[in-house]
Amino acid sequence: MAAFQCNVVRLVFNHYPERYQKALLMIRALLFDIASKTEGVGAITEMLKWGQPSYLTLETGSGTTIRLDRFGDSHVAIFFHCQTTLIDTFRTLFPELNYSKNRAIVFDPKNDLPTDELSICIEMALSYKLKKKR
Repeated sequence: MAAFQCNVVRLVFNHYPERYQKALLMIRALLFDIASKTEGVGAITEMLKWGQPSYLTLETGSGTTIRLDRFGDSHVAIFFHCQTTLIDTFRTLFPELNYSKNRAIVFDPKNDLPTDELSICIEMALSYKLKKKR
């Protein structure tokens, strides 16, 4: 797993109840893995935005911000910028996933994460601005 770049982010993860922490850390690890394998993305910058662990492509500007957090009392979510077309695209590709409006994919942390689908979604978000430039 990638080392935390920011102590404040590490503290946020440490304060999540264990039932959320495991799923969120798995998504975080997947995010860094996908970023390292996706051409044009570059290094990911990890910081806190709106009180949530956030992941940006500041080095290359290739993508849009991705945020992770609890969602309600029983779920976790990966949040995407609501003014992108990402969630609409994800809904078309993966109608079986659970969404919150035009901003998040929502998961029950008791279930296995759909890592294949999530990998594609993360890659699309991390390269969102590259695709728009072409």
